[in-house]
Amino acid sequence: MLRQLIKRTFAKRSALAAGALGVVLAASAHARAETFEDWRAQLWPDAKAFGISRKTFDAAFKGLKPDLSLPDLVIPGREKKPVKGQAEFTRPPQDYLSRTYLARLAAQGRVLRRDHAKALARIEAELGVAPHVLLAIWGRETAFGRYTLPHDAIRALATQAYTGRRKQMFREELLYALKMLEQGVVKRNNFRASWAGAVGLTQFMPSEYFSLAYDLDRDGHKDIWSVADALASAAQQLRKKGWESGRTWGFEVTLPKAVTCAMDGPNGARTIAEWARRGVRRTAGRKFPDTYKDQVAFLFTPGGGLGPAFLVMENFMVFKRYNPSDLYALFVGHLADRIAGGGDFKSGWGPIKQLPARRIAAIQDHLKQAGYAISKVDGKIGANTRSQIGRYEVDHKLTVNCWPTAHLLAHMRINASAPRRQTTPAN
Repeated sequence: MLRQLIKRTFAKRSALAAGALGVVLAASAHARAETFEDWRAQLWPDAKAFGISRKTFDAAFKGLKPDLSLPDLVIPGREKKPVKGQAEFTRPPQDYLSRTYLARLAAQGRVLRRDHAKALARIEAELGVAPHVLLAIWGRETAFGRYTLPHDAIRALATQAYTGRRKQMFREELLYALKMLEQGVVKRNNFRASWAGAVGLTQFMPSEYFSLAYDLDRDGHKDIWSVADALASAAQQLRKKGWESGRTWGFEVTLPKAVTCAMDGPNGARTIAEWARRGVRRTAGRKFPDTYKDQVAFLFTPGGGLGPAFLVMENFMVFKRYNPSDLYALFVGHLADRIAGGGDFKSGWGPIKQLPARRIAAIQDHLKQAGYAISKVDGKIGANTRSQIGRYEVDHKLTVNCWPTAHLLAHMRINASAPRRQTTPAN
């Protein structure tokens, strides 16, 4: 249940096979080799212990050089630059949730729902995830297969394992990618990935292939590049992450004056019935279904006070376990609703601009230094950052927008030496 889950830190996305990596990861893996060639030589004993043949290993690395243009790298002697990161963390919400793009994907998704009706019905019967949800994930991840993943999977993973910010994680994923080659899951020249090594129509990490891929057609091959197996594998992943069959992810709502974006986030979770008693209403005069009144939900304002507001529930959190981004979860949930016949958001977006990550981090740092509950200064706008900005705005009698702006940062710098006011409870 959400009430229990909201207190947990999200588990690492890659579900690694228990015990296997403890055998294969040698102590030497923790030290950065001086050259890529030295590093590759140090990787071989681990790969061999992981069941990779010398033939597969050498073929995978033949002529391979690290791709130093990838994001999230740590390169000695190079000035540290802000991480480019995923679009979910670098674009303002109204751009990420492009109305035009969502409308186009929804139209395509409705056609594909008819085209793949038999497979989708079988997936729902076996795994309990509705067709429109799976199509939304496919649409977001690879635009229904129209988007070609831009990187060589082995090169991307090897680069991240060699000189990335998360070397150990990517070293493990690289071993699993080599295992995919060893077992003939994919051919070397067709092994394409995102910059972070995700592969297939719905972008699985290599370790997830071995723990979550699903053979829907029972042909003995879990093919995450085929529509049926890829969507079934996505359904399997959602199910393992806690998907509640037959439930939606959330509702768009309007807020009374007493409920603001400063209440954003899981810490303010309460039942739908309790939100309704506080004056929160669904948009367009719609009612909350009676079957949801006891469901625990929290307020989600992706644009702070400058955009639509939502009450989101457990399946929203499951989307976040698939990809740890608020905007990703909202995009997929909203696209699923539109494929199922729904329309655009009822509320519009205000003039929201995205500050550079370093300036968002500066706002987070000011909040933290002033005693607000900021645990991580990372330059990313999440629920906690929005709610703490809102509390700061309440304390300083500013308009409560819960969004990092240049004006807010200037105010914080001017008032940096002033004693903090007693924080007004927001929940």
